[in-house]
Amino acid sequence: MIRDGGPVSVERYMALCNEHYYATRDPLGVAGDFTTAPEISQMFGEIVGAALADCWLRAGAPPDAVYAELGPGRGTLAADVLRVMAKARLRPAVHFVETSPVLRAEQAKRVPGAKWHDSLDDLPDAPMLLVANEFFDALPVRQWVGDKERRVAVEEAGLVFTVEGAIREDSPARETAMKAIAARLARHGGVALIIDYGHARSGEGDTLQAVHGHAFADLLASPGEQDLTAHVDFEALGRAAEGVAVTPVVSQGEWLGRLGIDARTRALNAAHADREDEIAAERQRLCDPAQMGELFKVMAVHSHNWPSPAGWP
Repeated sequence: MIRDGGPVSVERYMALCNEHYYATRDPLGVAGDFTTAPEISQMFGEIVGAALADCWLRAGAPPDAVYAELGPGRGTLAADVLRVMAKARLRPAVHFVETSPVLRAEQAKRVPGAKWHDSLDDLPDAPMLLVANEFFDALPVRQWVGDKERRVAVEEAGLVFTVEGAIREDSPARETAMKAIAARLARHGGVALIIDYGHARSGEGDTLQAVHGHAFADLLASPGEQDLTAHVDFEALGRAAEGVAVTPVVSQGEWLGRLGIDARTRALNAAHADREDEIAAERQRLCDPAQMGELFKVMAVHSHNWPSPAGWP
């Protein structure tokens, strides 16, 4: 395509690569390219479920509320979330925004009865308990060097970037998705939890990365065969969330700590004494600042007639 039509933007390159990548494989776990928090420990999904159930109860327990997840991986997070919600007598209809046929098949095994949608615009008109965990990082970014948009071209040696230098990133795709989430919450009520790796304040720098086999890889090697992501600019997401309330951005470790992951760790240890070291390692991976605890951030947006979820100061 580049040979025929000329260089493409980084945004277009990332979108095309990830479209093929996610449509053709299950990228998760030891045999895949990366592991997400729900795959590390059930505690992550349980806390997400408890936070959403608590918010729903304080909003008056609307009976028509639905659970929605964007890019739900294998369905592991949803299964853990729904198990906890059921204890609060919340058994919502489940709606997944997922285009990968491979991952839809995995999700169906863990969440029977889920309904799938190709885009946010197809979600039902109802109060919504929405989760986007490691969703926004895979949406394409634009890169700029000064006022020149960085592109991907073909040379004899292969793919190359057209310009180098100090890089600034933005993402119309992320802003569009956040505007759509906010508009639905403003119209119908509800709350959304955004959990991803990134930075709380906008800034400059090249954050685009490729991961293959749980290791960083060459961005321009094997297009469509490795995961391309970029750090999420949470400040930009907050600006795009119009007509709703936006919480401050907190680290994942801080948020999980406030919501009781230490108490849940102790409870699991008491029930599974033979797994004490394993459970402690899972908790550390989720919360330790040197692992996922600081790099990953959490932000919530909610309609003005719903309360702010727990976990913020």
